[in-house]
Amino acid sequence: MSDLCFIPFQQSIECISFPERFTFPFYYQPHPLCLIATEELQQKLMADSAYYNFADSGKMLGVLVVSNAQGEVGYLAAFSGKLTINSECDETKNELTHFVPFIFNSEIPESYFQREQASINTLNTQLNILENNAELAQEQKELTELLSKSEQEIIQLQSQLTAQRKTRKLKRSQAQNNLNEVDLIALQNCLAKESISDKNSLKYLKLTWQQKITASQEQINIKLNAIDHIKTDRKNRSVALQQYLFQQYQFLNIQGDVKNLTELFKDTAFHQRYGVPPAGSGDCAAPKLLQYAFQKGFKPLALAEFWWGKSPKSAIRQHKNFYTACIGKCQPILSHMLSGMLIDDDPLITNDIAEDALDIVYQDENIVVVNKPSGLLSVPGKNIKDSVYTRMKTLFPQAVGPLIVHRLDMSTSGLMVVALTKEANKYLQQQFIKRTVKKRYVALLDGDLSLAKGKTVKEGDIDLPLIVDFDDRPRQMVCFDTGKTAQTHWQLIPAVAEQQANTSRVRLYPKTGRTHQLRVHCAHISGLRMPIVGDDLYGTAANRLHLHAELLVFEHPETQQLMTFEIPADF
Repeated sequence: MSDLCFIPFQQSIECISFPERFTFPFYYQPHPLCLIATEELQQKLMADSAYYNFADSGKMLGVLVVSNAQGEVGYLAAFSGKLTINSECDETKNELTHFVPFIFNSEIPESYFQREQASINTLNTQLNILENNAELAQEQKELTELLSKSEQEIIQLQSQLTAQRKTRKLKRSQAQNNLNEVDLIALQNCLAKESISDKNSLKYLKLTWQQKITASQEQINIKLNAIDHIKTDRKNRSVALQQYLFQQYQFLNIQGDVKNLTELFKDTAFHQRYGVPPAGSGDCAAPKLLQYAFQKGFKPLALAEFWWGKSPKSAIRQHKNFYTACIGKCQPILSHMLSGMLIDDDPLITNDIAEDALDIVYQDENIVVVNKPSGLLSVPGKNIKDSVYTRMKTLFPQAVGPLIVHRLDMSTSGLMVVALTKEANKYLQQQFIKRTVKKRYVALLDGDLSLAKGKTVKEGDIDLPLIVDFDDRPRQMVCFDTGKTAQTHWQLIPAVAEQQANTSRVRLYPKTGRTHQLRVHCAHISGLRMPIVGDDLYGTAANRLHLHAELLVFEHPETQQLMTFEIPADF
């Protein structure tokens, strides 16, 4: 019986060399076999009604090139996440023919997961009924009125008794001078009885109201206890079902070792903070593809993932563009699944410019201005120590203080000012904080902006708040609810003869300095809609990111003179 998920290549692949190592999933250029597989899959998505139409909502898809036991080379296809059920898919499985299945399918009717979920939903319904009970609301209203009325009456009586106490005190004082001893004793006894009577009346009033309030509260507590009981039951069932779900996600590797979600995420920062793996872990395309390959005895050769369809409003995803596996959800899983396999090296831990000299544009006793090359970090990273900071420490060992005043992305080239003293650092930092420093960047965009914006629109402003994508650091997302303000002014530079076709050169003036601000503002659908050429996070990778900090203007920390530096881009 043929495997419906194993898809033979329609095109000839005889002239293509097989990869010697498997794809490093978090940074890669798609192998030629993956490019062919992706092209064939995309053609089927456009033409074949048997394939689900992902374009309406947008979906990350993946292909895994494999060889089977017979030595035939083909590919597997997968989609990330769940489906919106329609006539194109099997409602009992939430899966599609020709796409590999889920690691664990929680949508199967009458399964343990669905039965428990139904029980929890029943508890939610019961809870909703009890919490919105009109009788409970009326009793709570009456209790509030009782509390208010009791407080008013007690305060009123206390005020009355205070006045009576003052009257008794006055009578005692007057009696000392006007009455004989016998009459004085009689008066004092009478006043003492009045005092005791007043205290008893207050005590009785408080007791009467307390009895009424207690009776009312007891009626309410009966209903609230029933609500609390259901909440506790619901919580216990939800926690147990969640743990069951994590246990069902069992991930293989080529050596046959199996680990579940709880085991894979137990040492991650996310699990230590929240006690659970990130939502949706295990449902991405890459783990599905590898799991199916290992289960069927296929040998994985190369992997690629791409976005298909409409771009989401927050993250930057462009139709047909390739993307790497997400760090937050996939790194712990894929680290296990790929153990025992020969994997491409991580290019992010290599340093191709370690031997290149750092171009110093200006220096004095207080500051140094450098032209940072693309590919050099501003400060040391987790795996790469070479950076502007480490080179400055070597070149200027007498320098004190933090040195680094502001940063450029590793992929961005251009002007940076470095402080050699604590005083200079503080003075320069205040200028950046107050946004008095003038910065201008030049970028080459992947597309014709004059056609997209119209020939009459040559500049504009972008205001898109940004927040880190916690599931896929270091990528940033647009978020109007919790994102930090990010504003950029842009200007279209007239095209020159040597400029490559279907590109646009722009000047960018960031009013704020958020991480990846210019890259996101260029690529996002609510920004310029065109990624910067060579943007491996938000567009398509190239020899470098075509973004350069070409102008930097600030006050000198000692002379207070305005300093202007300008270095043209080398692209």
